[in-house]
Amino acid sequence: MKIFNHDITMSTLDTNGGIHLFSGRAVGLSSPGDKVQLHPDLAADWPLLQKHYARIGLDYSQDIIWNTDFAELAQHSPGKISVYFFGHAFEHDHQSSAQRLRQLDNKWYGVVQYMNSKNNFITLANRLDVPVPKTECFSHRAELGNLEAFAYPCYVKLAVSDHGVGIFRCENSEELLNAVEHFPKDKPFQIQEEIQASAFLNLQYRVTAQGLERLLISEQILDGCVHGGNRYPTTYQPWHVVDPMAQWMFENGMRGTFGFDVAVVDGATGPVYLAIECNPRYNGSSYPTEIAKQLSVPNWCSETLHTDFRRLTDLNLEDLEFDPNTKAGVVLINWGTIQTGKLTVLLAGSLSQQAELSRRIRHQWSRQTALVG
Repeated sequence: MKIFNHDITMSTLDTNGGIHLFSGRAVGLSSPGDKVQLHPDLAADWPLLQKHYARIGLDYSQDIIWNTDFAELAQHSPGKISVYFFGHAFEHDHQSSAQRLRQLDNKWYGVVQYMNSKNNFITLANRLDVPVPKTECFSHRAELGNLEAFAYPCYVKLAVSDHGVGIFRCENSEELLNAVEHFPKDKPFQIQEEIQASAFLNLQYRVTAQGLERLLISEQILDGCVHGGNRYPTTYQPWHVVDPMAQWMFENGMRGTFGFDVAVVDGATGPVYLAIECNPRYNGSSYPTEIAKQLSVPNWCSETLHTDFRRLTDLNLEDLEFDPNTKAGVVLINWGTIQTGKLTVLLAGSLSQQAELSRRIRHQWSRQTALVG
């Protein structure tokens, strides 16, 4: 039995509202007999989600704790805990919850905090000979020297950034200076060369009682610097690139699921792989990955879609819903965020089926919105 608490408020900036609703993603990861902590605002849509998962044949826990207080985790051993992020990203918030995590497993907490820094990631990559783009790291703004010395365009990134916030693309020294002036004076950051990538990959690992496991590689669907979805399978399999870092994390106390972002650059003799950053936590690909595995889906993509609906009762999937016999159709992943006009879904099936499902669900939601309006 595990307890799942995938509240993200300790690690994510609430720039658009509704991040307290993301805890609902954990339901699809669970199994009967587990416990799942959900924010009470999700209770209104819970009955509809139950019916959806029952129809598509997904086994999950119905033992729900309607709060996301990390105090619940203290009653369980670290090996029985599943959290989105075993740490905290913002120094001034959530100190009490962070203290509970440190008491539960200080080594796990420590490796998460270390790898959540992009500057630490670059330091470790250089030490382990993991290929990365050319990057210069700074402890604070005062260390920044001659701006003309950098190659442009480039990216300037806060060492601890979140969902694309704190990342700027700069065409010249003026834009670079303007970007850096957005940062607090005492916060570390990095300047990284822009690379011409043909694809970006997400490589997921998992630590179980048996040890470190390679989990799955998917291709990222990006909206600028922001994660928009993933597609599986992919022809690229560069496990060797980040295996040394994954092994280092495991040896230093990492638990649960974590991943790396890797860029694919077309080279003269084949693809060149460059590690970009580590996600020492669950990421956007983790949730469809786990659900696809439970449903034995061999081909899928995930998408985050916008809607005018605010309740699952308004949403009619009709014949788009996942069929366990054909292994094709739509599965709700991040369902609670419909309250803010967004839903993350898994589209199961061949590439052509995925494209058709995406087209149809967008048309269906648009048609339903028109009828409701």
